Amino acid sequence: MLIQLEQSKQSIRELQAGIKELGVSIKAEELKEEVAGLEEQVNAPDFWSNAENSQKVLRLMKQKKGLLDKYLSLVKSFDNVSQLVDMAIEEEDEDMAEEILSELAAVSEEYERQKIEILLSGEYDGNNAILSIHPGAGGTEAQDWAEMLYRMYTRYGERKKFKVKVLDYLDGDEAGIKSVSILISGENAYGYLKSESGVHRLVRVSPFDSSGRRHTSFASVEVMPEFNDEIKIEINEADLKIDTHRASGAGGQHVNKTDSAIRITHIPTGIVVGCQTERSQIQNRETAMRMLKSKLLEIKEREHLEKIDDIVGTKMNIEWGSQIRSYVFMPYTLVKDNRTGCETGNISAVMDGEIDEFINAYLKYKCQQ
Repeated sequence: MLIQLEQSKQSIRELQAGIKELGVSIKAEELKEEVAGLEEQVNAPDFWSNAENSQKVLRLMKQKKGLLDKYLSLVKSFDNVSQLVDMAIEEEDEDMAEEILSELAAVSEEYERQKIEILLSGEYDGNNAILSIHPGAGGTEAQDWAEMLYRMYTRYGERKKFKVKVLDYLDGDEAGIKSVSILISGENAYGYLKSESGVHRLVRVSPFDSSGRRHTSFASVEVMPEFNDEIKIEINEADLKIDTHRASGAGGQHVNKTDSAIRITHIPTGIVVGCQTERSQIQNRETAMRMLKSKLLEIKEREHLEKIDDIVGTKMNIEWGSQIRSYVFMPYTLVKDNRTGCETGNISAVMDGEIDEFINAYLKYKCQQ
């Protein structure tokens, strides 16, 4: 064990350099001053005189302080374990070696996690995410694939301790789903999940084919940041087609009792959003309108447009040829991301929500571009 501690010295030097570089990346010293300034604002006697501004300051302080506290905790943990390694080697303490090596591995893991979080520097990365799934052509087989993806992202949200809420759910004809929209709430939810936007391809022996033939199915995943009410967008009511209907599928005890579900079509662009899980038609409409505004803003930003009115419907079409990831169940098991080359044979773990490997690879890939 003492030999392993000696060998860990090189890893410790590399980790120390990495942590120092991380501090430079987040501008730790400037961040301390920013946090101190924000705390001073919060403690000012007239802080609550402007409620809207107060909420902005509190959110900013929480974000900045959280980033700083995590980094300072990492530095402290590294210093402690580094000292323990030196002491154990000096005193030839075999008994503590295993525990120290375990602590060193934990510090290294935390460093890697924080390094990934630094890559989440986009303007909306800290926002909640609205994730929608639509099956491609192929009827029941494609609809079943859409439901499998829905389960995968729900499990991913649970693993990350995010809150997952179904906004709209449309059952498939025989199995699966025709569409689903979920709100995934948590720190950097959009920053992580934005990598999932695109077409996902499934290859398997279909359970719906009595001949046992292999099928290829597609489903599109769309991810957009949830924008709060602070961002004002003018939408002409005449541009909206609003339909009410009875909810279906995963919506709890309120489902199928009243025509409270709302579906809104934005006529100029063809964008359709819906909500069925709130308690009243008014609440469903409010949530659907927030979804529509989020979608319009996301497209405006992505297309670098001057105003919302510049968005045209042709840019909303799903491009089924642009698959980002393939999931192969047969004749072998493999999940491969076509953008980064990241792959794994443990397809059951992926379908159970273990997709961090793919998300992290994408974040690093985008950073290098």
